[in-house]
Amino acid sequence: MTENYDAILIVSFGGPEQRDDVIPFLENVLRGKPVPRERLLEVAEHYYHFDGVSPINQQVRELITALQAELARSGINLPVYWGNRNWHPMLADTLRQMADDGIQHAIAFFTSAYSSYSGCRQYRENIQQAQAEVGESAPSVDKLRVFYNHPDFIAANVDHIRTALASLPDHANVAFTAHSIPMSMADNCNYVAQLTETCRLIATELNVPSDRWQLVYQSRSGRPTDPWLEPDIGDHIRTLHSKGVTSLVIAPVGFLSDHMEVLFDLDEEAKVLCEELGMAMSRAATVGTHPLFISMIRELIQERLSQTTNRRAIGSFGSNHDICPMNCCLYPVPTARPAAP
Repeated sequence: MTENYDAILIVSFGGPEQRDDVIPFLENVLRGKPVPRERLLEVAEHYYHFDGVSPINQQVRELITALQAELARSGINLPVYWGNRNWHPMLADTLRQMADDGIQHAIAFFTSAYSSYSGCRQYRENIQQAQAEVGESAPSVDKLRVFYNHPDFIAANVDHIRTALASLPDHANVAFTAHSIPMSMADNCNYVAQLTETCRLIATELNVPSDRWQLVYQSRSGRPTDPWLEPDIGDHIRTLHSKGVTSLVIAPVGFLSDHMEVLFDLDEEAKVLCEELGMAMSRAATVGTHPLFISMIRELIQERLSQTTNRRAIGSFGSNHDICPMNCCLYPVPTARPAAP
């Protein structure tokens, strides 16, 4: 049966676009989370390093422009709306505009390839909160499936990583990076398993042997007493150096665009560390608006429009579910550990 969708909603994280936005934006991001104020101010300095402008909003605009052209070529005549979790355009404002435009049933693309509380369930909660703000006229919203093992997502990453490898001597190592999350979150979702599968599929396509690649993490926040996913990219670089590795590609496959964590944590901090250690480094581009990535989004939309059974996925797992189970990606809030005696 064909669903009667009448719009597409792009749901993203959001980011400041001037210096005065930075602190209010970060307060939105960290509201209700056990993150020290000192960490908020530390991250704020990362944004001030770029004059308070996060590139993520502009990158979403570019993605929407590319997607609209792709949809038009395929004869999909649905309007595309955009709402953010943490900064303008905010989801509630977008849903209110959609309601005013008569939209009743939208398909949502989340700018996140993997299952986790922050990458999926929290976005769904944000949509529910925005719907409650708008009231009965708010459109219903169905999210598209996660796509970590879609062949076009893999191929787009392979293309960029191959380019990065070509800039370094043969036999470079590859460090696949993703945003670290608390262990209390990771233990209740498939984030690590899905990331590991993405990395394995890419490495296999590039003929990178298993002893020359590793999934590592970056950009952790939170209280020092709370365990988060490791190893950190900086620690990994030091470990590789101690083993005599002299060249490294860093591939941020956990991110869809070159936003702040990529620009600062990798292009600044990781690059400086590699230079200090005498290690040649090349950072692979994220999928961004790669044509294969844009065509993948269009294909996922077509899946839901037609309810097709041809749902492409490669590797050890099949295509992910459309409707998330009730207990999917739960996030037990960590409690502070007692101080050491």
